[in-house]
Amino acid sequence: MKGSTYHRCYCRDAETGKPLGKACPKLRSRKHGSYSIRQELPNAEDGTRRSFNRAGYETLKEAQADLDHVRGLLALGKEDPEDLALVAELLVKVADEKAQLPDIEETRRRLKTGQDLSTRVTVGEWLDTWLGGKKIRKSGITRYESDVRVHLKPRIGHVRVDRLRVSMLAEMFTAIADANEEILENNALRHALKAELATVPIKGVENRARRKALRAELAEMPPFRRTTGAATRQRIRATLRTALNAAIPEGLITFNPAAHVELDPATKPKGLVWTPERVAQWQETGVKPSPVMVWTPQQIGAFLDSVADDRLYAMWHVIAFRGLRRGEACGQPWSETNLDGSSLTVTAQLVQDGWEVEESDPKTDGSFRTVALDDDTVAVLRRHRERQQKERDDWGPAWKDTGRVFTNEDGSWLHPGKVTDMFERLVAASGLPPIRLHDLRHGAATLALAGGVDMKVVSEMLGHSSIKITSDTYTSVLPEIAKGAAEAAARLVPLQRKAEAEAHAKATAKAAAEAEKAERKARKKAKSKAKKAKR
Repeated sequence: MKGSTYHRCYCRDAETGKPLGKACPKLRSRKHGSYSIRQELPNAEDGTRRSFNRAGYETLKEAQADLDHVRGLLALGKEDPEDLALVAELLVKVADEKAQLPDIEETRRRLKTGQDLSTRVTVGEWLDTWLGGKKIRKSGITRYESDVRVHLKPRIGHVRVDRLRVSMLAEMFTAIADANEEILENNALRHALKAELATVPIKGVENRARRKALRAELAEMPPFRRTTGAATRQRIRATLRTALNAAIPEGLITFNPAAHVELDPATKPKGLVWTPERVAQWQETGVKPSPVMVWTPQQIGAFLDSVADDRLYAMWHVIAFRGLRRGEACGQPWSETNLDGSSLTVTAQLVQDGWEVEESDPKTDGSFRTVALDDDTVAVLRRHRERQQKERDDWGPAWKDTGRVFTNEDGSWLHPGKVTDMFERLVAASGLPPIRLHDLRHGAATLALAGGVDMKVVSEMLGHSSIKITSDTYTSVLPEIAKGAAEAAARLVPLQRKAEAEAHAKATAKAAAEAEKAERKARKKAKSKAKKAKR
């Protein structure tokens, strides 16, 4: 098929106004006019002749390079008429849209894998398509949407999916991390302005003007934002990796760059027990040693005693001793609570989506579990059921029969967020060092381990998907358990200096005992002499 480059301009005859075309005398200069290319394409299905035309090249070299590129694309279909027809359709579309010529090797790959040659899907378009097809619970969709809306679409949404590279993603995550400094500065400014606004009196012309100016300044500032930590960046990458994995079977990509970008590891805070030393430090500084803190058995008992009259005491008791998650406790039905059999089965949970609450399956497959109940917990739940029955009678027809073990006074669902608020108020009123509601679950695990329960059994009680999660999470144990383990290990190692020290200690103790015996004997003898002297 014929193809050529040519030099042309748009000069017109001064008298007739007609284009001069090749007759323009200035075309002898390479700087005058521009270069164009024309390449014949296979005829359309109806026999219509077609060609690829493009103009505006400044040099002949540039024009020839693109003409060679077009011929290279056509050469991909020289052995298969169907492939040639597909390439021709692609070139017609590229010419009409004045788009960039597609990469030859990429087009070759698409031909071999049967992909659409003209696909130009951006990351943003694919993320929208992917989200629209997700069939998971609403809270999960909300989390994905947040990652897409806040981070992914603004930064890489314009990039074609098939042109996304590992280096692009590395730059994106670096930019997200660098933005934390700006977020902190903006947050500090907003805090400062709000603090100043709170000090300006309401009355007075000048004060009102100042307050108005401060409010206007606040309105123009970015809203308060949380910084994006290492764990959040890992989550954003997981969202993108999942979305791009779904693009592979659709033929949009064959390589997932999100699976290969390296990020800083996200380390979970280690749980620490509220020892007397840590409590004293907290009382002095007001700072928690770790975001995850665990009460000792004595502190757990003190808390439960302090909330004994709370209408939701049974829920705090069950979480403290059997380790249910907040959503599991809120969603536990009476139909899955067998008090006669001393067990309950976790089959549902209540979760938040924003501030709305919805029922959902447990967190993981391992979260579907049967939890054994001790006699005391069974007795607590029986008393709670009697109290709930009284509330049902008091409310009469207005009672909402949700079938849940733990409810509001009218029988309606407990809101997980409000449950957290209630717990925090109760902890503050108890005077105990602060923990989160989820840390009460950690306390249940620690109690079980302190009681000698096997790690596998504890893992099943908590509903972890693997025992590794349990062992990694509960590396901190109660001090007395750690002390016992240390002493047991020390007793296994025979040391000469240790034997000598023990022998010396025994000899010293024996000598001290003999000295004390001799002293008692001497005192007795002296006392006897004194009595004789008096006689």
